[in-house]
Amino acid sequence: MPSCSSVPHPAEQVLLRIAFVALCLTLVACGAPAPRPGEAPGTWAGRPIGQAPSPNPGLKQAMIQRATREWEYFDRQVVVFKGAEESIPHVGAWEDDYTHFSRVNVYWRAVNKPALDGLDCRQPWSAAFISWVMQSAGVPTSQFRPAIAHWVYLSAMVEEASYPGRYFVPRRIQDYSPRPGDLVCAPRGRTPVRPIDGYISAGMLQGAETHCDLVVGKSGQTLEVIGGNVRNSVSKSILELDAQGRLKPVPRRPWFLVMENRL
Repeated sequence: MPSCSSVPHPAEQVLLRIAFVALCLTLVACGAPAPRPGEAPGTWAGRPIGQAPSPNPGLKQAMIQRATREWEYFDRQVVVFKGAEESIPHVGAWEDDYTHFSRVNVYWRAVNKPALDGLDCRQPWSAAFISWVMQSAGVPTSQFRPAIAHWVYLSAMVEEASYPGRYFVPRRIQDYSPRPGDLVCAPRGRTPVRPIDGYISAGMLQGAETHCDLVVGKSGQTLEVIGGNVRNSVSKSILELDAQGRLKPVPRRPWFLVMENRL
């Protein structure tokens, strides 16, 4: 029979139990996988990002399907960005083709510009295209503001990222791997967009010439995106990802922002 000196005092037993529980919790925490980039709600430029909306994979898929059908309608033009090189292995129908110019008018109508069509080649219509995709998929205007310029809806998304239930929230290029349903954005023309440590404010986007595509596919280190007014058509662009799945900015597409689709 053990001596009394070998049996812990009741107070010591309590301390031992507390220590054991603490050790178990530590081991569980150490064994738990770290969240992948973009999974945690996180913050944007020091401001907390709001609670995610209820999942709606059907709505997300509707966006992808609308964009894909328009790409098919424009005869599946493909643009490949690889390093500093850009190629078009398959040329599709163009905005001013007599068989397709009126289709561009459908996109313009989504942003209240019914007088424009594909023959107005000097009018960039990529934002009108994305606006039409969102509108036709059933995205409410409270979540995506149709506009003739990308900066309008982008600045709203950045400004409202802390609100609960926002479908789209900003993510930094350097720590987020884009997924189908997201928007990837780059400056257009000679107007640079200069994030600070990867972050950008709504004010910095005011009047900025930008371009955004919708992510429709992802495989390994390849990302597929669809956008309007890309080489005069609705094109699917093939982009490179790094080993961590992050988007590689290239000279012709210096990506500066991803809008995560949280549906």
